[in-house]
Amino acid sequence: MRFSLTVFSLQPIHLSKKPLQDNIMRAVIQRVKKSSVIVNDKIIGKIGSGLLVLLGVSREDEIKDSDYLADKIPNLRIFEDENAKMNRSLLETGGEMLVVSQFTLLGDCRKGRRPSFTKAAGPDKAKEFYEYFVSQVKLKGVKVKTGQFRAVMDVSLINDGPVTIIVESQ
Repeated sequence: MRFSLTVFSLQPIHLSKKPLQDNIMRAVIQRVKKSSVIVNDKIIGKIGSGLLVLLGVSREDEIKDSDYLADKIPNLRIFEDENAKMNRSLLETGGEMLVVSQFTLLGDCRKGRRPSFTKAAGPDKAKEFYEYFVSQVKLKGVKVKTGQFRAVMDVSLINDGPVTIIVESQ
């Protein structure tokens, strides 16, 4: 998966009571002015103002993990209100969401110099949970676009803020 980022945050906010865990669903959320995904030189997903969500599914995840993130992310109050305070959610702003599956979010770099991806779910499970997450967000009334599962993608974005947040399911 290749990324061409226009702007990105160097210090993401980590929303969890615990340090980053090994066996949990993980999402990196970026508030964007616009974002798109290209596969084989064709735009397959494109949004205006909203959220780019990079979603990593672990081997230990359950449906409740997808449910948690599908509820949490659209309701995060990370959009500015009339007083320039982060007080409004994606649902309140009517923003869009672009969801891209990214198993590398489960990479473990603690040993050696090459990341280990043994904690990431296999392709069948990851695709099932990814598609379930997307369906649950759509049920909330969010306009959702997606990348292409298991494809090499060029992901472009203009980060708004920048605001980058990590959300975990546990």
